Amino acid sequence: MSYQLSMLDKCPLEEQSSPKIALLNAVEAAKAAESAGFSRFWVAEHHNSNQYASSAPEILVSYLLAKTNNIRIGTGGVMLQHYSPYKIAEIFNMLASLEPERVDLGIGKAPGGLPASTKALQIELSDENRLSFTQKAELLNQLLTGEVATNGLFEGIAATPKPIKKAQGFLLGASAESAEFAAQLGWQMSYAGHLNGSEQQLQNTLKTYRQETNGKTPQVALTAIITPDEEEAKIRAKDIAIYKIYFSEDKVYNLPTLEAAEEFAKQSGRTDYTIEKQLMQVLAGTPKSVSDHLFKLHQQYNIPEFMLEFPNTTLNERLYAIDTLAYYQKRLT
Repeated sequence: MSYQLSMLDKCPLEEQSSPKIALLNAVEAAKAAESAGFSRFWVAEHHNSNQYASSAPEILVSYLLAKTNNIRIGTGGVMLQHYSPYKIAEIFNMLASLEPERVDLGIGKAPGGLPASTKALQIELSDENRLSFTQKAELLNQLLTGEVATNGLFEGIAATPKPIKKAQGFLLGASAESAEFAAQLGWQMSYAGHLNGSEQQLQNTLKTYRQETNGKTPQVALTAIITPDEEEAKIRAKDIAIYKIYFSEDKVYNLPTLEAAEEFAKQSGRTDYTIEKQLMQVLAGTPKSVSDHLFKLHQQYNIPEFMLEFPNTTLNERLYAIDTLAYYQKRLT
């Protein structure tokens, strides 16, 4: 049996384009992914961004569900720290009621933006009542059933409508601790390999998740640049990097540019930080060479599914990647 292919779309704003075009491009990519036999199509959450158009992925998910027929549509992910678990459960229970068996809810711990947008999103949340990410995820998991809560903070209420089949939960992460928590929730895990290239970290996370779930393996998210020419792809991949900002209490944030990292620090009002440029681990090459690499990873780690992001690409380049990767993947089945 071969691996499954899925796609993460951040709805990039191409040069001299508009947010409307970026969002409609996501529709075209989702349709292409469905036609090519991809399993899932996810959209991300980025706030106050000049690079990406998707600030409210739950809205885009509903639109994509209406424009497609069979492919699973979801979030990669909802940035849960900003929202009430009850409201997120209501949204995704409604989506799952409209489209049973097709809705994925991926959640992440990152802010999805700089401190100014985080402050704006959390303006009505008091420090005394704010829940931790772990508490929110546990409450969300309880509410997604649509049943009345019998204990805890939301005792006596349900997130209606109750879906026939609840949204599939995915925890986005890249650590053994995330693997343990995903298993505790009874959720699948999406390992953020596109942000964390450490092979040791991958091995530790996969091992932990397997131990905690009686042998299941997480989905793995990766970054890929695919062109007809191998050398061109590798040259383009050299420019893809993230900037990690480290604060003194061991908090780490990933930013797309040095300017964004410096602005993050400025908006935080902090001076106790360092910024480190980290080249991303990118699968770069022709469709065949990238497909061969995915198959090797599949065989080596028994990875059942790859969630692929194609950064710094046009819509046509993403469509080319979808169609050609699907072609080679199908030849393995």
